[in-house]
Amino acid sequence: MKNKLKYLTAMSLKRKIQTKWFVAANILIALVIICGINIDTIITAFGGDFDKQQPVYIADHTGVAFDSVKTMMNESSKALNTSSKKSSFDIQKTDKNEKEIKEQVDKKDGLGIIIENDKESTLKVTIISKDILDAVDSQLISNAINQTKTSLALADSGISNEQISSIYSSAKIDYEYTKDDVKKGEEGTQMLMQTVFPIVILPFFMLTLFLVQMIGAEVNDEKTTRGMEIIISNVSPKVHFFSKVIAGNLFVLFQGVLLFLYGGLGLLVRNLIGGSDITGGIGSEVGKAMNDILSSSIGSQLAYIIPLTLLLMIITFVAYSLLAGILASMTTNIEDFQQLQTPIVIISLVGYYLAMLANVFGGSLFIKILGMVPFISAILAPSLLVLGQFSILEMLLAIVLCLLTVFALIKYGLRIYKVGILNYSSKDLWKKMFKALKN
Repeated sequence: MKNKLKYLTAMSLKRKIQTKWFVAANILIALVIICGINIDTIITAFGGDFDKQQPVYIADHTGVAFDSVKTMMNESSKALNTSSKKSSFDIQKTDKNEKEIKEQVDKKDGLGIIIENDKESTLKVTIISKDILDAVDSQLISNAINQTKTSLALADSGISNEQISSIYSSAKIDYEYTKDDVKKGEEGTQMLMQTVFPIVILPFFMLTLFLVQMIGAEVNDEKTTRGMEIIISNVSPKVHFFSKVIAGNLFVLFQGVLLFLYGGLGLLVRNLIGGSDITGGIGSEVGKAMNDILSSSIGSQLAYIIPLTLLLMIITFVAYSLLAGILASMTTNIEDFQQLQTPIVIISLVGYYLAMLANVFGGSLFIKILGMVPFISAILAPSLLVLGQFSILEMLLAIVLCLLTVFALIKYGLRIYKVGILNYSSKDLWKKMFKALKN
């Protein structure tokens, strides 16, 4: 039995890996990932320039607004360009009239800003551009002008510079926690983990759908070509069933490793072709974030969060593959399986969106119960654990429930599989399935 299982598993893996489609698809995926990571370099090679500053000509007829608008626009722009820490504007003061500014803007593809005094609203501003401004630049310029207007209005009211500085300064906020294991100063780290973790588990969600589709298509292919009859005449349905599950999971894990390797290769290519400045900026931000996480109380929790998450994900992969194999055996063609696959996709989507919105539920009993439901617990439970809404005991309970689901799928699903794989008619199919369960 072991030799047959090993042989069928190896054959199933070879059918998936040693094909031109697998090689072609992975070459395409690798190119997409590598090009995506180096998209700015590619665009620059074809004439684009991410470092080119947009000229901005400011005609300040108030005599006092230019410095404030320039400072705020540059600071806001630098805050957005976290990788280069460089303003995207080249701001210049000009004494030209509106007609001359329009000619200059049209010639150099820049922006013109004319600032004038206004009795009713303090400032009257005219923005001149060749085309409609994008939302980011429009909002950035508007904020700079409005803040300048407020500052000038306060100055005209007789308020001192010290008072104006005090008005614009950020309030000092301190946090106190009643929970003993929560440390002060970790609010940003907690928020980072809440934002990043759902993104990290996105590959799991995608690979799950891929696994279900792949096993279903393979079982249906063998049934459609009548190859199933030849296989089952030589091996038991149990061996055939387990070979599909093992091969499917090994393939998905292999594909997941390849995706991470493509990402690493993309970063390596970026450094080799001279994208080190931007990469260095990103690396420093990521490195700082990682240092903040590791030095916080969450850093010590990662020692058990990561292993428990990986364990739950692997068990859930097995559960999904078992379910896919059982459902595929009940169908007579790929179209029927795609209809049965829809509920699986919906369940996965529910789990992913709940993980994204887990913080909204505030650790309610409702979200805790859903966090233990098999098939969605692999996505939802880790997020709840990171948020502190799940304890280790509850995480272990979710793992146990998932293991029990796997056991039930093997025990009862195998009975359905034995009947379904050699069934080529949809007539009285459900009756046959229920009869198989009873027996």
